[in-house]
Amino acid sequence: MPEGPEIRRMVDDIAGAVGERDADAVFFAFERYKGFESALSGRRVASVKARGKAVLVFFAASDDDGPWCVYSHNQLYGQWRIGRAHSLPATKRQLRFAITAGPRAARLYSASDIRLVRPDALDTVPYLARLGPDLLNDADVDDARLLQQLDDRRFSGRALGTLLLDQQFIAGVGNYLRSEILFVAGLHPKQKPRSLTTVQRQRLVAATRGMIEQAYRLKGITNEPDRAQRLKAQGQSFRARRHRVFGRAGRACYDCGTTIEKSTIASRRFYRCPGCQSN
Repeated sequence: MPEGPEIRRMVDDIAGAVGERDADAVFFAFERYKGFESALSGRRVASVKARGKAVLVFFAASDDDGPWCVYSHNQLYGQWRIGRAHSLPATKRQLRFAITAGPRAARLYSASDIRLVRPDALDTVPYLARLGPDLLNDADVDDARLLQQLDDRRFSGRALGTLLLDQQFIAGVGNYLRSEILFVAGLHPKQKPRSLTTVQRQRLVAATRGMIEQAYRLKGITNEPDRAQRLKAQGQSFRARRHRVFGRAGRACYDCGTTIEKSTIASRRFYRCPGCQSN
């Protein structure tokens, strides 16, 4: 499943293709929304935004109807494709939603969670209503807000290895970011927020913000940027040079040389360095 940084980059691509343009055509695969295809065609795509792992496409109001928003969540299999308006990509995936504007089109394949919602009713969408602070998409989220999350009784007694996957805690964090955040913070996944020292809390907040923002800026790379460039120059693949610990089981830690270990936490693979994350 794409994580917050990947969704945000995809939103940038969708906005670049059809944002702030009049939609020539709109397509819905779901019968309940078929009647809205003609209603939205011709309207301006006012903006495209990300919230956590969701994509929001906002359509402007028309003369006799207010604005609408198409909410979608990729879940495990959804995938956006940007392409030419009159040329479908070669794929066996099922087209679920599409916008054509001028020479380009944004098409969503395989996703099942798609809703048409009035913008002022977005909080009625269960996923959005439960979202925690969104570091990439909400400029008002400061470090003090993240520290408050650590003190919240819903979260303070839970192990970090599980907690970081909870979208109510921090929006957009997924499996690779979880491992990378805890490595950079130097924290064991069994640690709980209520047991952290002041310094550890500050490290966790800084690592969370830093890894999310870096992954967005560098297209998923969470390794130390200069190191990633050196590894690229040595001929290593994107996958091999991308992360600090995630996916590197059995290899030496870049920082201390200890062998990276793989385990399963919350039914998903987790990676850590026993030397750098001993407590």
